[in-house]
Amino acid sequence: MTVQTPVTEDPAEPALAARTRRELMTGLLQRQGAAIVLVLVVIVAWLSYPKFGTGDNLRDLALQSSFLAVIALGMTFVIITGGIDLSVGSVYALGGVLAAYGSQWGFFVALLLPLVVCGAIGLINGLLVARTGMAPFIVTLASLLFARGLLLAITHEGSTTYKISGNAAFLQIGRGTFLGIGYPVYLALILCALGGVLLRQTRFGQSVFATGGSESSALLMGLPVARTKVMVYTLSGLLAGFSGAMTAAYLQSGVTVIGVGTELDAISVVVIGGTLLVGGAGTVLGTVIGVLLRNVIQNIINQIGTLDSNYQSVVSGTFLLVVVIIQRSLARARPRH
Repeated sequence: MTVQTPVTEDPAEPALAARTRRELMTGLLQRQGAAIVLVLVVIVAWLSYPKFGTGDNLRDLALQSSFLAVIALGMTFVIITGGIDLSVGSVYALGGVLAAYGSQWGFFVALLLPLVVCGAIGLINGLLVARTGMAPFIVTLASLLFARGLLLAITHEGSTTYKISGNAAFLQIGRGTFLGIGYPVYLALILCALGGVLLRQTRFGQSVFATGGSESSALLMGLPVARTKVMVYTLSGLLAGFSGAMTAAYLQSGVTVIGVGTELDAISVVVIGGTLLVGGAGTVLGTVIGVLLRNVIQNIINQIGTLDSNYQSVVSGTFLLVVVIIQRSLARARPRH
């Protein structure tokens, strides 16, 4: 007669299963939290405000999001390396003025002039951060002041703006449409798609993550940390300048007063999209979702109509603070192996 030994359940298994579920949920919230909130906000707005879902409103929302998305794309790379770029708002405005100024000499000058100058500012930022060890906050703050000063010098201390006239080809960049959707939307989508591939599928992208995750470990692995920093700040300057050129083409002039506070908007949408301020983690898709979430909330405030437009900044600031607190809480809750 065979005696069967009863199978006893390991008491550690339920705890392990609960911990695994917790870890999966924490990872989901870190990666997809902004997307979940965006879907919920869009559903509420669609049901509550009939004008929100109209074609004209959605097209305007996409168009306005495209300019910030291009700037935030560059900021994503910078923040993943553990840096910060406070100059993008002024560089963005400078790019618009340079594009308008260069438009008198034709399409290519209007497009290349802001790219060259703004890319050079980003390059200098990167060299100072990477080669001298100066704090990114200080370096890019100085660049913010330099770009704004250069902008005012070009426009005679803001008393004049350069209107774009007689350059229909360049104006198409900002005002042209395809299937009813503005060209800036397509350009932003193309750039973000390329940025996503660059970040996830190339050695440069691996160096970006490694630099932000642990710079000392990246150096021990033989990765080009200094070159990576120079490249991400140069990229940030180029994209900010290009966004400025698109905006100038859309507005048909270079406007001196735009870009004030844009650097804070770019940082906020990148963080809202799940990129860690300490570096080492983030996605381009998350940044795009962060841009959309911010602009949808602002659009809802406009739809309400009874709220002062200043509440947009209050809501954005509050939402960013909540997101950072949640990020830190999730990071502490996630088990370390």
